[in-house]
Amino acid sequence: MDCIAFDDVTLHVRQDGTPGGPPVVFGNSLGTDMRLWDDVVARLPAGLHMVRYDKRGHGLSTCPPAPYSMGALIRDAERLIEALDLRDVVFVGLSIGGMIAQGLAAKRLDLVRAVVLSNTAPKIGTRALWDERIAQVETEGLSAMSDAIMTRWFSKPFRESDAVSPWRRMVETTPAAGYAGCSAAIAGTDFYTTTAALRLPAQVIAGDADGSTPPDLVQEMAGLIPGARYDLIRGAGHLPCVEKPDEYAAILMRFLGEIGHLPDSAT
Repeated sequence: MDCIAFDDVTLHVRQDGTPGGPPVVFGNSLGTDMRLWDDVVARLPAGLHMVRYDKRGHGLSTCPPAPYSMGALIRDAERLIEALDLRDVVFVGLSIGGMIAQGLAAKRLDLVRAVVLSNTAPKIGTRALWDERIAQVETEGLSAMSDAIMTRWFSKPFRESDAVSPWRRMVETTPAAGYAGCSAAIAGTDFYTTTAALRLPAQVIAGDADGSTPPDLVQEMAGLIPGARYDLIRGAGHLPCVEKPDEYAAILMRFLGEIGHLPDSAT
């Protein structure tokens, strides 16, 4: 299935692995599409049912008029999981994808059995900061912002290598309305109370060179959820799944094994 159409948005979806296997759903960061997870998915067991999707306004999903609310983004994930007839998913979310994971877990524990909260927080930045970025993308475009975004996203060695080029291009080709719309969703989100009330298995991941969600902020979130496990990936920025896919996949595998969410062939 390549696309799922709802009344207000069509989501681009990719499924890998084994239908009927333990389901893992991945949520992307602001300014990226499902390719964010390519190197991690390639390192996970084929017996998992791995689902990726482009959130509204990104990748090959449609771009409804901005702004968006976090509730709409959570509802998109909820409808996607229901449309695929999945239950007891592990939702892996990075940055805004991690905010979606927090909100979805608070709303639909019947769908989500565990979360991986990567490079995210219950609240990211201030409304003034996001209003400034929205104004900039609307007036100057993402090409004018891509250098600053790469600095926040990646460690210095990665930024200075040829490997950064496709990620810069991914940002620059993201629809301005989609980027602005999701920025508005982040600006209006404060999940400190609801995330502190979560009672489910949680794996939290940070990168020590993250300029968007610094490790201290991510670790603070881990402290809100009883029993949450926290791992810091060194030498990686905001997208450790890109810079350090071996370490990232190993953390996921350990967590999935601890909660009994691996296919029999991988245990």
